[in-house]
Amino acid sequence: MARRSSSSDLSLVLATANRAKARELRALLDGIPYRVLDLTDFPSLPLPAEGKESYPENALLKARAVAVATRMLALADDSGIEVDALGGRPGVLSARYGGEGLSDEDRCTVMLRELRDVPRERRTARYRCVVALCRPDGREVTTEGVVEGVLVDEPRGSGGFGYDPLFYYPALGITFAEMTPEAKHAVSHRGQAMASARRILLDWSSVGS
Repeated sequence: MARRSSSSDLSLVLATANRAKARELRALLDGIPYRVLDLTDFPSLPLPAEGKESYPENALLKARAVAVATRMLALADDSGIEVDALGGRPGVLSARYGGEGLSDEDRCTVMLRELRDVPRERRTARYRCVVALCRPDGREVTTEGVVEGVLVDEPRGSGGFGYDPLFYYPALGITFAEMTPEAKHAVSHRGQAMASARRILLDWSSVGS
């Protein structure tokens, strides 16, 4: 059974089973006046399967489920990479691109295979992230962040996760996987969405409602 808590507690549950994403979300929430929990604190609590056609729907699906189960404020995100040469794919299917059970490295390999005949100037892409905040009283809100980039022809860097080794950020001249966490947070899709979410969380904490 999930652990229960009063909705008056300043607690926030990260509704993700992705450990790398949870670490990144925790870093982006550093300093807020909330006790930040994640699904390791609720080992028997399953997340609903993603399957919606939009980032907001998927993020809200997860956050609502966790808010109801824990009676706490919940935060979830849905994010993906949209590659212009692939008609915007994989988008909301980024975590399942290439098939179930693949590693991040495997997915990058599949993407490079699909792009092998696409010249650099046509490898434009963007990362998109939607963050959902859901309260047990039913109040909910979403925020969004988008960052533009270009996909390189081989993985570069060992940081980050997902497609970061392929996602080149022209303003800094490096991939997301080559950035320090602080540099990535300052410009990334998730950093943008979470900056807006932080402002909402701070507002909710200050008014006590």
